[in-house]
Amino acid sequence: MSKNIILTNQEIEHKIKRIAYQIYETFVDDEEIVIAGIASNGFTFAKKIASILETISPLKVSLCEVQINKQNPELPIHTSLSKEQYANKGLVLVDDVLNSGTTLIYAVRHFIDVPLKKFKTAVLVDRNHKKYPVKADFKGISLSTSLLEHVQVVFDENDDNYAYLS
Repeated sequence: MSKNIILTNQEIEHKIKRIAYQIYETFVDDEEIVIAGIASNGFTFAKKIASILETISPLKVSLCEVQINKQNPELPIHTSLSKEQYANKGLVLVDDVLNSGTTLIYAVRHFIDVPLKKFKTAVLVDRNHKKYPVKADFKGISLSTSLLEHVQVVFDENDDNYAYLS
């Protein structure tokens, strides 16, 4: 199977910085923000965004890992923070790839039950194949791909990150 690189490590780093600045601009009047990443790549992406946010802004950043069964998203969703810990705060839900929107819409539904100051979504790659009316407020790249193509984001422990189309 051939790999068509769509984002290099340097491009991913640039997009993470740009998204972090966009988030800061959106939440500039807040003191605290929750960055909630969908396990596992979405959470890795969220950690990278949070790290940049902490260096460029005075925002207190809390990380939250969102556990969702991607094959059966109706099953209960678990978060590393309790509802009380993110209630009445600004929250950004983060995933690596927005494909059909199924994972994101079920994760959004989970957070809707709690009063939030502001709620936004961020993805590295938006594929434009949505089954649900969900959009990414912050995105690294938008791709129009065929349904047969697959986008994979690789976050390597040696920071050799890339995204490819196969």
